[in-house]
Amino acid sequence: MQSDNSIIKEIFKNLSFTDEEIKIIESVFHKIIVKKGTILLNAGDIVDTQYYILNGCLRTYHIDTHGKEHTVQFGIKDWWISDYTAFFSSEKSIMTIEVIQDATIYKITEQDKSYLYNQIPKIDRFFRIKLERAFAAFQKRILADLSLSAKERYLRFINTYPNIEKSIKNYHIASYLGITTESLSRIRKEM
Repeated sequence: MQSDNSIIKEIFKNLSFTDEEIKIIESVFHKIIVKKGTILLNAGDIVDTQYYILNGCLRTYHIDTHGKEHTVQFGIKDWWISDYTAFFSSEKSIMTIEVIQDATIYKITEQDKSYLYNQIPKIDRFFRIKLERAFAAFQKRILADLSLSAKERYLRFINTYPNIEKSIKNYHIASYLGITTESLSRIRKEM
């Protein structure tokens, strides 16, 4: 990690740490620079890692039994990404994580997170709040997918991810919205 604690301040906004706590955090977060096209996680892998995205864009997707891709999440600056179903259940991954824009990420293992919780209890609370917010966001997304029109889902997408639309492939966006690329083109023309 960088010798100053600017990355720690970026990851753990609104928390302050002693010099000793900073050293502990630096010992368990590992910086990775990844290129577009890199697969961080394949379906079927064991998942014991979460990733904090400093910059770039990643996506999590699932391939169904018919071979169709379903984009579940895009990960952008200041977001966390993993296959959380596998991470929390100790089952094999059902998701694939792909880097779709060059990225700088910081990874932390489940074991190292537990170590941080014991050494610096306020980090436990930080991650709990992050998890609660993520759970609420996924519920909102499920409800939107069930109740909104394709156009409304697209508007919600560009509001959630305002800076990535032009730099990712149309079929990734269509997959995230649960529509075809033709439908996506039609919606854009209408707007």
